[in-house]
Amino acid sequence: MGQTSAMMRRLNPGCEIEESEGSDLYDGVYPPDGTTYAASWPGVDIVCDRRVMIDAPSQLPEHLIAASAGRRLVLHAMHSVVDWLAFAVWEDGRLIRSLSLSPDDGVIENIGKPLPFELPYWAGERPADVIPWPGEEEGPYALPFHPLELGEDALRALCGFIQEGMPESGDVDAENIKLHGFLVRDPNGPDPAEKEAEMRRAVAAMGPPQFYTMGPDGAFVVERVTGIEPAL
Repeated sequence: MGQTSAMMRRLNPGCEIEESEGSDLYDGVYPPDGTTYAASWPGVDIVCDRRVMIDAPSQLPEHLIAASAGRRLVLHAMHSVVDWLAFAVWEDGRLIRSLSLSPDDGVIENIGKPLPFELPYWAGERPADVIPWPGEEEGPYALPFHPLELGEDALRALCGFIQEGMPESGDVDAENIKLHGFLVRDPNGPDPAEKEAEMRRAVAAMGPPQFYTMGPDGAFVVERVTGIEPAL
């Protein structure tokens, strides 16, 4: 714990850091806002923090890159709601590969040569097979492959485990990798209570939720439901 706490203080200068409940590598990859799950061992550091889920990985703060001097640094981020993937690799502080893309925004960043696990995707061997969402026009997927499928292969190749799909014999058992929990607050950042209040105001302004069923012809049919409040 002491080594992990020291790492957290080094990576978050000027922030208030408080120990909290931990998690594991499988469940902790997308922590609550303001929470970081982390662990530090000789030669390996793991940090799960939504603040580094940035559209352009090459813009990762310099002090985080400097902390990886003499080692490999890997950033990996996915968001299933928008089919977004971003990953990047630095070797001794030098960026060798960065990719960020989603069907809505296209290729946001593409720096360096594709890594071996990417090649089947760029060669057209792993085409996307996606059913359009209700209301979307019929047509091909906006990208030649599905970012989340590439994201799982990237996660396995770069970090040794996966989140979805069938595990392989060489995969790390992420549920058995314990992570410490930390609450991280920037004294100069937004007040957490105000952020929570803002979220509640946004939810209160939302319309009633919609549920979809599949009709006899295979098309989605929307069912509007009233009297149900969105949950935070």
